[in-house]
Amino acid sequence: MDGWTRSSSSIETLHTSIRPTSRLVGRLALVIVLVSLLAVAPAAAQSNAANPVCQDDSGTLANMIEGFIQITTGLGIMGLLVVWQADTLMSMFTMSREQKADLKEHRRGAMRSAIVLVVLGPLFTVAGSAMGLPIASCVNLIPF
Repeated sequence: MDGWTRSSSSIETLHTSIRPTSRLVGRLALVIVLVSLLAVAPAAAQSNAANPVCQDDSGTLANMIEGFIQITTGLGIMGLLVVWQADTLMSMFTMSREQKADLKEHRRGAMRSAIVLVVLGPLFTVAGSAMGLPIASCVNLIPF
C-alpha cells in the first residue's frame, strides 16, 4: 500500500473517531447555552439600574442615536436609487447575457441592503419594547 491510498479499515477508524468529537461539540454547545441562560438571569433582574442613554435629562445621546439611524437610512436609500439607476443605464449598453445577469444580481443586492436598513430600526424598536429593553423606551429607531 502506497502513501496515497487508504485501506477500508483506516477509513472506518477515521469515521468512528469523528463521531465522539461531534457528540462532544454538541454537548459543549448545550452546556454553553445553559450556562449563558443562567448567567443572564441576574443581569435581567437589574431592571432598576439606570440606563446611561435614557438617564440624560436633555436627551442628547438619544437624539444623536436617532439622528445617526435617520442619516444612515436616508443615505442607504439614496445609494439604492443611484445604484439602481446606474445599473439600469449600464444594462442598456451591455451586450452579453452574463453582463446583464451580473447587473441584475447587483441590483438585487442593493435592494436587499436597502430593505435591511429600512426594516432593522422599526424591528428593533418593536422587539425592544416587547422584550422590555430600557433603551427601546427612550430611543426611537424608526427612521421616517
